[in-house]
Amino acid sequence: MPNLIDIVEVAEALETKAVYLAPDRCVVVRNRHASCAKCADACPSGAVFAANNVLELDEGMCVACGACTTACPTEALIPLQPLDEDLAAAVADAVVATDGAAVFACARIASKHVGDPTKYAEVPCLARMEESVLLGLAARGVRDIVLVDGTCATCKFRANVPGIDAVVASANDLIATQGSDIRVVRASEFPEVALLEDRQKLLGASRRGFFTQARSRAKDAAGKTVEVVAFKNDGSRGPSLRERLKMSDAGTLPQFNPERRMRVLDAMDQLGQPVVPEIDTRLFGSVSIDAEKCSACGMCTVFCPTGALKKSELEPEDGEGSLLEFSAADCVQCNLCADACLKNCLTVSATVSTEELFDFEPRLIHLPDPPKRTGILSSLKR
Repeated sequence: MPNLIDIVEVAEALETKAVYLAPDRCVVVRNRHASCAKCADACPSGAVFAANNVLELDEGMCVACGACTTACPTEALIPLQPLDEDLAAAVADAVVATDGAAVFACARIASKHVGDPTKYAEVPCLARMEESVLLGLAARGVRDIVLVDGTCATCKFRANVPGIDAVVASANDLIATQGSDIRVVRASEFPEVALLEDRQKLLGASRRGFFTQARSRAKDAAGKTVEVVAFKNDGSRGPSLRERLKMSDAGTLPQFNPERRMRVLDAMDQLGQPVVPEIDTRLFGSVSIDAEKCSACGMCTVFCPTGALKKSELEPEDGEGSLLEFSAADCVQCNLCADACLKNCLTVSATVSTEELFDFEPRLIHLPDPPKRTGILSSLKR
């Protein structure tokens, strides 16, 4: 059995770790030529580094705001404070308590004890918010969705403001695309429905919450310590990053489904049918290829992390060239296909056809046969 020191050490690790790294998903790790640096650009403290096949997080510098986890297109940075599941559960309880309003508050304004903690979900910073949670609420008929912030101008997270505004605008655009009039609103004060009525009640609830949380954390730490100790005693190890990124039989790097994007599409589908032909979005992308420049090398399909772009088993009707299949619903706009393109003939656009976004059939892209190389022997005959 683990001793008390083991439990304390693991408890501290669980308490301080705000972001879990999944480097397999990072496009910079998958290809050193990747231009993506969205996580590093979003981080207000310089805690995230992504370049030259390396994704790193300096936990000492991390301020746990969650901005990097929202900016990452491939979900290579996963928020732990709170987890998506915990945030969803917290806001579900808050919606019940407010009789239909979903309120999120940053830690700064929450500390002022103006709002009733049973009537809102708290996040370290509103930069932790992302579209799948907001659209999920709208899809469930929640009409009042409010993000409450503190005084951002003097906050240590103030560099996150443009990112927060971008997420709110993105969520509203996606909701409006489906013909819904529900809107996400930012405010600097709690709505009346979420205000605290009795501070004494808050004190009691806070103390009870502290001890409940402490018991839960100790239990989690004990369980985690058992796993760690068992792992050490077993002497085995999991596959290395190089092994996990091994080329598949299909000739591509391992691929995955971006869960948040899938939840966004599900929510949009529940909201209704698209009412506009196209949308400009940060979540999905559209790929186009200049066939005259393309050599059909297939590098774009090798490195695509989600399988949005892949070689087709179908053949052109005229028997000439080859086909690629592109699915806008799977494209996360990471731009790795363009970065890997040897001929610079591929572009990724943020403007996506809504018909294509919800089409179960991929779009076929025709590529001509690559030009034949002149052999050494044939050149000698001249």
